[in-house]
Amino acid sequence: MREVFWRMKVTKKAGGQNPQAEIRDLQRTVIELRSELERRQMMIDDAVQAAKRDSALEIAQLKATIGELRNELERLGIQREQEVQRALSGRQDEITQLQKHIEGLRAKLEGLLSEKDAAVQAVHVNYTGEIQQLRAMAGKLREELELSRTEKENAVHKAAMQAKNEIAQLQETIQSMRHEMELMKV
Repeated sequence: MREVFWRMKVTKKAGGQNPQAEIRDLQRTVIELRSELERRQMMIDDAVQAAKRDSALEIAQLKATIGELRNELERLGIQREQEVQRALSGRQDEITQLQKHIEGLRAKLEGLLSEKDAAVQAVHVNYTGEIQQLRAMAGKLREELELSRTEKENAVHKAAMQAKNEIAQLQETIQSMRHEMELMKV
């Protein structure tokens, strides 16, 4: 490009000597400027194509990342649900065992009450304290059962809220990524 401008200066200095030579020099200058413009246009086109390829690759990578994040979120949701189900199943087994134990205690108590009157009275007197303890134990077991149910419900609610919060955060991340991709397209 500098060479072209140098020729133009030389042509101007030689200005009135030979009009034919001046026209030829100007034509060569125009041809060289046109060639330089075409070379630069090709460089610009190549740069634009490279930028498009890079942005397309980045978009594909972002889409793959979003897909992986979705899969991970679904996997975590399933895993949490399974954990909650296991916890609920464990609590239900514990409740069933406590109910069987209480039923066994009741059956024993009924067996004792069905004995002869004198023996029943003696046993009744002897076991009145034990019966009260059993009732107190049954009351405590009921309280523990209620507490256990409450804790289970709280755990399920907490797990649901955490999952909901994580989903909201992931959705915000996706929205942010989409916004950034829109900005990159511009």
